[in-house]
Amino acid sequence: MATYVAPFERALHHRELIRAVVRRELTSRFRGSVLGPLWAVLAPLVMLLTYTVLFSITVPQLAEGQKTTDYAAGIFIGLIVFNLFSELAYRAPGLLHEHVTFVKKSIFPSETIAWVATIRAFVYGGISFVVYIIFRLATAGELPWTILFTPFLVIPFALFMLGIVWFLMALGAFTRDVAHIMVSVVPVLMFATPIFYRLAQIPSNIGVWLRLNLVGDYIEMLRGAALDGLLPNPFAYVAVVVLSYAVFIFGYQFFMRYKSVIVDVI
Repeated sequence: MATYVAPFERALHHRELIRAVVRRELTSRFRGSVLGPLWAVLAPLVMLLTYTVLFSITVPQLAEGQKTTDYAAGIFIGLIVFNLFSELAYRAPGLLHEHVTFVKKSIFPSETIAWVATIRAFVYGGISFVVYIIFRLATAGELPWTILFTPFLVIPFALFMLGIVWFLMALGAFTRDVAHIMVSVVPVLMFATPIFYRLAQIPSNIGVWLRLNLVGDYIEMLRGAALDGLLPNPFAYVAVVVLSYAVFIFGYQFFMRYKSVIVDVI
């Protein structure tokens, strides 16, 4: 049992350090810009409005009976989730090199870097989701009650991403090739993820393979809960949560196993 709660115990023990570093990263991201933190709202808002205008003018037929705003919102939700994944996948292999001065200090808990990076990414993802909520209220006048299920999707997805970050952090410490692999793989994975389409639109012989993509599963479930008013299939949800937690534990154990060696190779 200790193995399954150890990551949370370590994070709780170092919570003040994690909080301080997260605060520093959030405040430093837009330092020097005129609008400052307002960019965290403007960037997703511009993206959402761009999709709405684009689909209303050029390809309204893709909406398949939906309102153009609903179709654009569905894509936006997909991008929120995938952008969280891609940001962390791109950044994770270099995180230890990025914080090498801290990692070289034996007393510094290097595993907390994954918590900091993940929390930072999810804060900005949360801001984008708030932009979606405002947009949905402005265009539809209401939100589906199933949007209340969102936290039950965000938490396991965050654990899944933490596992991915720990794993890529460890691999990235041994070779910088991991970062180049991510640059090549992530854009391809984007088209194998239901962002611009729904899994229901894909032939079953192909869709069964696409369903192995957990990021796509989270997009489908979040889109259903936040836009379509649908709760996820209970069996599918439990399966995704269990797999996410397995990735979380595997990533943590993998990192901790090589933690002492990592200090010498970066």
